[in-house]
Amino acid sequence: MSTRPEIQKLREMREKAKLGGGPEAIKKQHAKGKLTARERIELLLDPGTFVEIDMFVTHRATEFGMDKRKALGDGVVTGFGKVNGRKVFVIAQDFTFMGGSLGEMHAAKIVKTLKTALSVGAPVIFLNDSGGARIQEGVDSLKGYGEVFYMNVMASGVIPQIAAIMGPCAGGAVYSPALMDFIVMVKKTSFMYITGPRVVKAAIGEEVDHFQLGGAEVHATKSGMAHFIAEDDKHAIEIIKKLLSYLPSNNMEDPPRIPTGDDPERRDYELDNIVPEDPNKPYNMYDIINRVVDKDTFFEVHALWARNAIVGFARLNGYTVGIVANNPAYMAGVLDIDSSDKIARFVRFCDAFNIPIITFVDVPGYLPGTRQEHGGIIRHGAKVLYAYSEATVPKLTVIVRKAYGGAYIAMASRHLGADYVVAWPTAEIAVMGPEGAAEIIFRKELEKAKTPEERQELLNKLAKEYRDKLANPYVAASRGYVDDVIEPNETRPKLIKALELLLTKREVRIRVPPKKHGNMPV
Repeated sequence: MSTRPEIQKLREMREKAKLGGGPEAIKKQHAKGKLTARERIELLLDPGTFVEIDMFVTHRATEFGMDKRKALGDGVVTGFGKVNGRKVFVIAQDFTFMGGSLGEMHAAKIVKTLKTALSVGAPVIFLNDSGGARIQEGVDSLKGYGEVFYMNVMASGVIPQIAAIMGPCAGGAVYSPALMDFIVMVKKTSFMYITGPRVVKAAIGEEVDHFQLGGAEVHATKSGMAHFIAEDDKHAIEIIKKLLSYLPSNNMEDPPRIPTGDDPERRDYELDNIVPEDPNKPYNMYDIINRVVDKDTFFEVHALWARNAIVGFARLNGYTVGIVANNPAYMAGVLDIDSSDKIARFVRFCDAFNIPIITFVDVPGYLPGTRQEHGGIIRHGAKVLYAYSEATVPKLTVIVRKAYGGAYIAMASRHLGADYVVAWPTAEIAVMGPEGAAEIIFRKELEKAKTPEERQELLNKLAKEYRDKLANPYVAASRGYVDDVIEPNETRPKLIKALELLLTKREVRIRVPPKKHGNMPV
């Protein structure tokens, strides 16, 4: 081993850089139940693959005693390596130095990493743990945030961007994760908000703590900001690794195919009886999804938010697919403001990264009421129409039961460009439910009923007549809106055959007149 002083100095500086804010700060980090930035990277990347960039960067600030507060790396560790043999770039904020606060050079390291990842075509994982903007650097820290946001937008739709919130993320800092594709939040240690508890109390007198305001559970269930929720840092990294296994490295690649050993011709006869005879009775849509896709491959996204819709990744004969479904066991599977946002954003992600979309439909319509109308259900519902219409990846649709009105159109119907649409014999495709339709069509006949019991009996009879004549899959099939009516047990092999045919789909959109982009109703 060389004893030259120059080499010895380099080794000493490297060791010093690895300590971040120093041993005492590392102890405090561990005491909070958090790993250090380098420990997180070590867990994430394949052993021996990490190559660090900008280890020796320091800030240039001198005011407010900053000339005496410096650490190699300036509170963020950046570089590249491999996850399960595939290239990734990683950014890990180091809370042990100045609370991981972002200043000019800290931001420059993040921007450089994002630019390099974009040019190479590899995913970025951003492990957030920061107190926010470094106040001592003033406008330079704000400039830094702006440049990070700009690069997030430039990378959007080109490379997957995954954020893990593993500590504080407040103020302007929240917008970088918000511009990325997926957010994982860690229970008990992470929170996100624009304005903190003290500002909230001063502004509106509301008493709230960090976690009530922006903790993992809040964002996973109420705001929809957190796509995944983790028990601790280690669990968060396991989620990231699993997520990456479904995704391509960039928008020019297909997602990885991982053989699962599940027979593509497998039929599941339990599916034949899974939909109840009573059309108003709920059932388990997850059971359908898990019986159709390759065994144990469904990986749900946004599991705790807008639960009337289900989205996630799975494999079909080893191929990555995006799953979208209505959930009849929660709010009857209606579309509302949040579920519309959830579906639209997921569909757009899948389309950006060449992931075919499979939609399971059982939707009675849109949620009625003043809260929804005043909250903008028209605008939010239009996002689903826009996302499916815009998507050029293979789109396969299974109509399981109800498909009523505008919601039928929205849920990947043939009319929005679906490539392959099948219906189960239990499907009801109509402008509205049979009871509602009968109320309108046969209003005068129903008015003649002498008692409520007589009216209900007549309504049931007329609704059955409507269901038999119009609310069934065969009318749509006779028009070519449904490609086939299939036995439920055939769903898996039929979808796999259609998917493998459609994998070479090329859809060229001719824009006359030319346009930069459409104007999605955000």
